[in-house]
Amino acid sequence: MEKRDQNPKSVALIIGVTGISGLSLAEALKNPTTPGSPWKVYGAARRPPSGWFPTALVDRYITFDALDSADTALKLSLISQEITHLFWVPLQVQESEEVNIFKNSTMLKNVLSVLVSSNSGRSCLRHVALLTGTKHYMGPIFDPSLAGQLMPYEVPFKEDSPRLPFPNFYYELEDVAASYSPAITYSVHRSSVIIGASPRSLYNSLLTLAVYATICKYQGLPFRYFGNKYTWEHFFDVSDSRLLAEQQIWAATTDKAKNQAFNCTNGDVFMWKSLWKLLSDIFDVEFVPFDEKEKFDVVEMMKEKGEIWDEIVEKHGLYKTKLEEITCFEALKLVLHFGFQHVSSMNKSREFGFFGFVDTMKTIRMWVGKLREMKIIP
Repeated sequence: MEKRDQNPKSVALIIGVTGISGLSLAEALKNPTTPGSPWKVYGAARRPPSGWFPTALVDRYITFDALDSADTALKLSLISQEITHLFWVPLQVQESEEVNIFKNSTMLKNVLSVLVSSNSGRSCLRHVALLTGTKHYMGPIFDPSLAGQLMPYEVPFKEDSPRLPFPNFYYELEDVAASYSPAITYSVHRSSVIIGASPRSLYNSLLTLAVYATICKYQGLPFRYFGNKYTWEHFFDVSDSRLLAEQQIWAATTDKAKNQAFNCTNGDVFMWKSLWKLLSDIFDVEFVPFDEKEKFDVVEMMKEKGEIWDEIVEKHGLYKTKLEEITCFEALKLVLHFGFQHVSSMNKSREFGFFGFVDTMKTIRMWVGKLREMKIIP
């Protein structure tokens, strides 16, 4: 049943509400102290909500396939004249960046077509907040046909860096949103690796590491770092999903921030060897220092652990998940083999008035606790 806010000032549509970023957005928008409140919140995803999803966070949950223009129009047409703010956080990723460009831009175009074009100029939509990432500065790192050619910008990554001469679906999303300006404003939010809690995110690095540590403990295996020496002892940053939500809402409700792109990271940096010690403590496994001489392939190792994860899920009465659906070992392995420091500048955000920050080491503990509370990990 649809719940109703009394006299909502703003009406949000979150596309990708079940992912780590979407969940934090919904939670933030329902906080009565959030800018723009009170918010009415529609949440949308490709699949129906599961038992772990807190339905109280949205006034209505909508299921549709944004790649299907007819399905998108059918499901969104009834609310299209209400929506004032679109928060775009979904992700479709294939090996080919050209396919990524087609799929992700098609989804955004289909949604905007219903919210804007179908209303014959009577659209209430005022702002589009796009979640992208630092691939903006690195290029299509997951496309095997291009990855060997890429040369990322010097760090820290800065928003005014020119685009790289490679296909990138983030660029396409920005261009689609900008094409509706000045009638509709937009903001772009470039995250690092996102830290949050959901079993329905394509790239959930913390859940991947949690599953890995849990299996190592369960089988008495060494909790070995599966990156390289460079990342082990050089700086890296991440983005807390709550901070991302805070920045997106700030930009959506702050005139000065309209039609701008902002990096969004926690504001601190860490070395992976420090984070590995923290994870070892959290999951009660022995800390294993990195040894460059010891080689192993975590992707191949985890291909054989599906049944082990099923055992763990059954033993602890966890929400039923499949290892291959909730982890991203291949992507995380690539990231942990970077040969450069992954650090973004937050200076522009501060200059424009956003001062949010998060202590990464503290937030890792908090999010692991949240994953346990949700019965996703033991």
